[in-house]
Amino acid sequence: MTPIADPCLASAAELSREISAGRLSPVDVIDALLARIARLDPKLHAYIAVYDEDARAAAAAAGKEIRAGRSRGPLHGVPIAVKDIIDIEGRITTCGSMTRLANVARTTATVVRRALDAGMIVLGKTHTVEFACGAWGTNQYMGTPWNPWDMKQARTPGGSSSGSGVAVAARMAPWALGTDTGGSVRQPAAWCGITGLKTTIGRIGTDGIHPLSPTLDTPGPMARTVRDAALLYKVLQDTDDPMPTLEDGVRGLTLARLPAPDREGIEAAVLEAYDRSLEQLAALGARIVEIELPFRLKDFVSVHLSMAEGYYVNRAVIDDPAAKIDEVVRRRLTGGSKILAHEYYASLRLREEQKLRFADAMAGIDAFLTPSTETAPLALATLDQSGLPVRFARFVNILDLCALALPNGFTAEGLPTSLQVVCRGNDEAMALRIGERLQGATEWHLEAPRI
Repeated sequence: MTPIADPCLASAAELSREISAGRLSPVDVIDALLARIARLDPKLHAYIAVYDEDARAAAAAAGKEIRAGRSRGPLHGVPIAVKDIIDIEGRITTCGSMTRLANVARTTATVVRRALDAGMIVLGKTHTVEFACGAWGTNQYMGTPWNPWDMKQARTPGGSSSGSGVAVAARMAPWALGTDTGGSVRQPAAWCGITGLKTTIGRIGTDGIHPLSPTLDTPGPMARTVRDAALLYKVLQDTDDPMPTLEDGVRGLTLARLPAPDREGIEAAVLEAYDRSLEQLAALGARIVEIELPFRLKDFVSVHLSMAEGYYVNRAVIDDPAAKIDEVVRRRLTGGSKILAHEYYASLRLREEQKLRFADAMAGIDAFLTPSTETAPLALATLDQSGLPVRFARFVNILDLCALALPNGFTAEGLPTSLQVVCRGNDEAMALRIGERLQGATEWHLEAPRI
């Protein structure tokens, strides 16, 4: 077996294998990643805090435990990055806001505790859109992470888990924790050329994670490969379900393509990559069919739930004119204050009706395939933030589904495109199975930014 020359370039599964076999030490892995972070992050700005000393100490302790035969499992010694809306006891959780620079967490979120119990080592906290409210990935005061696929021009990293996406894409972490309320795992996964799993609501506990919309918030893994996403998902989930079976392939599965009206407005390169992915899955044995949706996907972009709840959660600072808050975020959440009670409850009722109608449309279908985004990453200098790039993301949250975003090509400019695999709620295993088969037949996920 060829030894790993640079631990930073290895996937989490590869690091697990090498550390477990004694061919690589956790100390070597942490030292390599910290050196890479020190070299690249002053420009990429993925991390808001790097826990150098604690990470090195944890790596040394993990190495001793493994050598003494006290391994905590296959992920012992594997590093991870954590989105900065997730609490770690004794550490500051800013939620991407200047108003929370002194917000020291009193407890550790369940998702982090499970990672630590498995022996993982936290590298640090990653940047987020303020209060996790925004899909572009920008942050006016705390800084916007730099999408590493274009080192000359700043482009949208995707949000709100922007720093997690950039850290994983730039090989400054093998994987990271993100959260998704309306696309916040999948959007940065798509624009940063990595894999992200939006989990079903309630599948992974949210305690210790600062909420945006308690009705819709979900944590999820962000990784380089589907296999890595599956490994981390297994550690984080609340159930004792076995590891998803990834080897079953797609032969005999029925997969639905976008209806013609929902193809409108998609960037040509994104649509070309999407159609190619459908052809590849068909060649692998899947049956690609038309689906007749009872609504247009764009109808979900302006649903009232998340902004109404986001305003309620953050109203103390949103209503304070002296608070130093990102102007775009303040405008969005202030809009939530104008949503009346009957409009909010009408949204809840409509949500339940749409869930039933979508379930009927999905009868006999194993997954619904869409592009993850309408465009490749956009230049920040010309970005119009009056809208949100969540046409293919938000309906998944509203309808309580799960979805996987994975790389499926590049534009002529070398910018990543992404496929989204949408499955029924609690059917993450199916989404991962489809994604794994596609990654087994392609190499898009193996590409790395040239930094």
